Formats: sequence, C-alpha cells, structure tokens
Amino acid sequence: MFSYNKFLEFPVNIKTKNTRLANIVATQYGGPNGELGASLRYLSQRYTMPDDVTKGLLTDIGVEELGHLEMVGTLVKQLSDGECAEDWMKMGSWEYYADNGASVYPQNTQGSPFNAASIAVTGDAITNLFEDLAAEQKARAVYDNILRLSDDPDVNEVIKFLRQREVVHFQRFGDPKLTI
Repeated sequence: MFSYNKFLEFPVNIKTKNTRLANIVATQYGGPNGELGASLRYLSQRYTMPDDVTKGLLTDIGVEELGHLEMVGTLVKQLSDGECAEDWMKMGSWEYYADNGASVYPQNTQGSPFNAASIAVTGDAITNLFEDLAAEQKARAVYDNILRLSDDPDVNEVIKFLRQREVVHFQRFGDPKLTI
C-alpha cells in the first residue's frame, strides 16, 4: 500500500498566468513522454521483475512519478486558473480550452489524449529496463524543450527539478548492481 503526503515534492507557486505555457506543460501530464505514462509503465512492469530489488526500484520510481504528475497538474492549473475563454484565445491555446475548459487534462500539445499504448510493458525484464532508460531520456528531452520555450522563472524552477529527477531515474535504471 502507498502512503500519500499532502504536499508537493517541490513547491509550485506560479505568479504569472500563461495559458499557452499551460498547454505546453500539459504534455508532461499526459503526453507520450509524460509523467502519467511513466508512473503506469513502472508500476505495471514491476509485476514481472525477477527479484525484489528491481520490483522495489520500479515501485519507488513509479510512485515518485505519480508525485511528478501532481506537480505538473498543479503547474497547469496555476498557469491557467481563472482564465476565461478570451484569455486562452489571446495566448493561442483555444484548442485546449475548447476540449477541456480550464481543467487539467492528460494530452499532448497537439490535443491527442493519453494513450496507454505508449507505456511499453513487455514482460521481459531486460527489454523493460532498456525502455525505462529511454523513457527517462525522452522525458528529460521534453523538459529541456519546455525550458527553451519558457521565460517564467517560477515555472522553470519546477521544470528544472523535474528534469533533474529524470536524470536520477535514468542513473538508477542503469545501475550495474541491478541483477536480472
């Protein structure tokens, strides 16, 4: 069973609304390389791991990814909270608003909703761990892209934290002490 602490792993305190940036950040909520897919991937893969160390690693990182999902959702909410349809249109994010209003919805930046087909659970421990290494790098690359697109220091601090956790997860998945 998991324990839920009612605070974010890293504080999210956005001062400036920006619906366009909310739309961009939302891809890490439910896009193909986002936190929802990562959490489901790791929490699903753990069942077929051959040892408790690797099962534990996938459980730990999968639960942390759920925390990251909450942070990204909070970013999207704070960037768009209270903005009316006209504000979404001015910022060029009318597509997101048309489908979702000002809610937080799992989709990529083009509006495609989350699809579980992207979580890549094969049942083969080695294949899964190589997929996990790649997934962490893809998520890091998306965070790098968001940093290039964002000029909001409050958003950037959160994105930098999340990006660093992707690097740590990559290192943990590549640990030579894992025996499978």
